[in-house]
Amino acid sequence: MTDAISEDLFLAPDQKSWFAHDRFGMFIHWGVYSLAARHEWVKSREEIDDAGYRRYFDNFDPDLYDPRDWARRAKAAGMKYVVLTAKHHDGFCLWDSKATDYKATNTSYGKDLLKPFVEAFRAEGLKVGFYYSLLDWHHPDFPIDIYHPLRNREDAAALNAGRDITRYGAYMREQVTELLTGFGRIDVIWFDFSYPDRTYKGLPGKGRKDWQSIELLSLVRRLQPEIVVSNRLDLDDLIAGVPDVMTPEQYTPRTPPRFKGREATWEVCHTFSGSWGYYRDEESWKSPEQLVKLLIDSVALGGNLLMNVGPTGRGTFDQRAIDALEVYGDWLRLHGRAIYGAGRSSFTAPDGCRFTQRDDRLYLHIYNWPFQHLHIDGLAGKVAYAQFLHDASEVQWIGPRNDPHFVPPVGATTLTLELPVKKPSVVVPVVELILK
Repeated sequence: MTDAISEDLFLAPDQKSWFAHDRFGMFIHWGVYSLAARHEWVKSREEIDDAGYRRYFDNFDPDLYDPRDWARRAKAAGMKYVVLTAKHHDGFCLWDSKATDYKATNTSYGKDLLKPFVEAFRAEGLKVGFYYSLLDWHHPDFPIDIYHPLRNREDAAALNAGRDITRYGAYMREQVTELLTGFGRIDVIWFDFSYPDRTYKGLPGKGRKDWQSIELLSLVRRLQPEIVVSNRLDLDDLIAGVPDVMTPEQYTPRTPPRFKGREATWEVCHTFSGSWGYYRDEESWKSPEQLVKLLIDSVALGGNLLMNVGPTGRGTFDQRAIDALEVYGDWLRLHGRAIYGAGRSSFTAPDGCRFTQRDDRLYLHIYNWPFQHLHIDGLAGKVAYAQFLHDASEVQWIGPRNDPHFVPPVGATTLTLELPVKKPSVVVPVVELILK
């Protein structure tokens, strides 16, 4: 087994404290696949070769692209940082990379998309990150494998002859150098993804040896010493400390993710619908309640939520995405202090509720509205004041009592909130409990 990687290649907790504080970010999947409008993996899913996929490159012209509008909407939604797909699996680059011709500046649009993006989001006070795919279905040295569009070609093995993954590794390092030297300080680099144990028809998967991950990570750390790096370089078994951030995807953890038994910084990424890229006909869009609960659930377990938007081929957010962002903005405008700087509480929330906590402020997020009384074990005698967060209206309580109205009687450590019969008109009501 290879020796463990030095902890110097990973951030100390204080170097990423901003990340754990901010809690909520915007993910953006955008590229030529937005023209297909049927999933960002369309090239692989439909096994489209380079010639067939060329029509999206030839017609890519996002004439309504206004990153200032994107940034304003992200800020209004309560998001604190952003991660954009500088290059996704199809290999198309949003910036004027000197390492390839397959880039935005060679499309009909003819301009670099990243520089104005970075400037716009910085102007709104958001931190900026780049997603960079380790896969590249366009690059001639990227070997055909389980996900490659040519995987089912009878001559797939023959087509792999002459492809050199080491040359591709050098290509990645050249592009990552461009991204981390040409746009000022970058706060996050989101590498995606490794699959060394997945094979298909004799075609091997790819992991750290293919990506030359240690060399790549070392380069990143030299160029941007305090950048947050995703844990998808297939290095977990070699890490002596903990990765910068763990990245569960499209599910809500039941317990706080840990790394080798140790507490870890983590961020879950989700989509508004079933697709990351723009999908015109996708109908599985999440309800306002689902959207807000995804954020609360993440923070209640001590993690972040990175919520994705897939812009259209013209460079706009479609109305469904705009509506979803407004759900977050409306709720966080009233409840932000239960999220930003908050995290997991040692208290146990009642059934149908979640706790988040920031110092001496305990926030009770009520998912299932009860009838009048809500019993909270372990809080009797520990609360100085209680109020709804959305309007600062007082919430009264009763302490432990042997009251015939409560069968069985309320326990000696139980605090019982007296709530209105009618649920307040917010997606998820929150009671702020100020502890003694």
